[in-house]
Amino acid sequence: MGINFRTLALMKSPSSKYELRGVSATKDEVHNAIKDLDKGLYPTAFCKILPDFVGSHEQFCNIMHADTAGTKTSLAYLYWKQTGLDWVWSNIVQDAMVMNLDDMACVGCVDNIVLSSTIGRNKNLISGEVIKLLIQGTSDFIAKLAEFGVNVHLAGGETADVGDIVRTLDVGFTTFARMKRSDLIVNDIQAGDVILGLASDGQSIYEETYNSGIGSNGLTAARHDVLSKYYVQHYPDSYDHHTPEEVVFTGPYLLTDQVPGFDDMDVGSLLLSPTRTFIPVLKQIYAAHHQDIHGVIHCTGGGQTKVSKFIQNKHIIKNNLFDIPPVFKLIQGASNTAWREMYQVFNMGHRMEIYTKPEIASEIIEIAESFDIGAQIIGEVKEWQGNKVTIESPTGVFEY
Repeated sequence: MGINFRTLALMKSPSSKYELRGVSATKDEVHNAIKDLDKGLYPTAFCKILPDFVGSHEQFCNIMHADTAGTKTSLAYLYWKQTGLDWVWSNIVQDAMVMNLDDMACVGCVDNIVLSSTIGRNKNLISGEVIKLLIQGTSDFIAKLAEFGVNVHLAGGETADVGDIVRTLDVGFTTFARMKRSDLIVNDIQAGDVILGLASDGQSIYEETYNSGIGSNGLTAARHDVLSKYYVQHYPDSYDHHTPEEVVFTGPYLLTDQVPGFDDMDVGSLLLSPTRTFIPVLKQIYAAHHQDIHGVIHCTGGGQTKVSKFIQNKHIIKNNLFDIPPVFKLIQGASNTAWREMYQVFNMGHRMEIYTKPEIASEIIEIAESFDIGAQIIGEVKEWQGNKVTIESPTGVFEY
């Protein structure tokens, strides 16, 4: 039998496998494409901050953001087709909304946000009933946020039948807000800061079930590394046929398989846990400690290395991380992905970071825990010539 040298190369280089699937943990091409664009009023802010075009007032600013649920919709499609369970669509709506809302929260925007949806579907595969569930899920999540003082206003949106360009379903949102510049949080991460992590898994007071913590990043890797070739044979609509066969659905599991260590959760439910929002928690934290916070980072694309894009001459040391949640152990075990790569693709246990003075850390932790969300000091910041992120984990020490 001949040697497949590309397969051997993939076994040695998980990042190459990730890229062959058409995705990138670092988004280098995207960042290169936008590097010459205006970065707004505050270049180190987590979101682009614009002048107040709406009111033309120097004390105010405008924020606009857009994001989607990514390829998690493909996973939802698989689970829906295999089980007939339609709760997945409410989760997908939450995924797309939170990827916008929590990014905006990182710059201090935690109330009075305008929301518009953009849904593209293949009408031959996605029924009108699914669209109805997506819209209802949007309203339900807005109502839940309002219970915690976060007001989101739905401005409508666009639903398009675009089967020629969308394989199954794409769910995205655009958000807009006008706020006082004095209420902004602009990243000015300082040596001597501690890093507070807010756990991505568990069950908060505003969640109805256990959240695995997976969020909406790395789902291309997760579904192909965890799920078996069964899905190539039975659900060919669920993946890009230009992807090399050796990296398509290479795992050992079916979506309906029981998760090891869980009595009442299957693999599909674990991978489809909705992206947790931290906006109710951050609203309370900002009300008490706005002036003491030097930076807030949403650990999305780039995972635990995300902060590297928002520092100048700093060394970020993460040496007291949360225990790795079961979902990430499942993904790593199924794929044998290098742990260094795992920390660069997934949040690995906390998806929100707050950079602040050590003396107020305990008060912020107390606020987070009042929502039943785990919080702890996960690291520190030091001066450095250049930018560096070090992860000290039970699986190894990794530098980026």
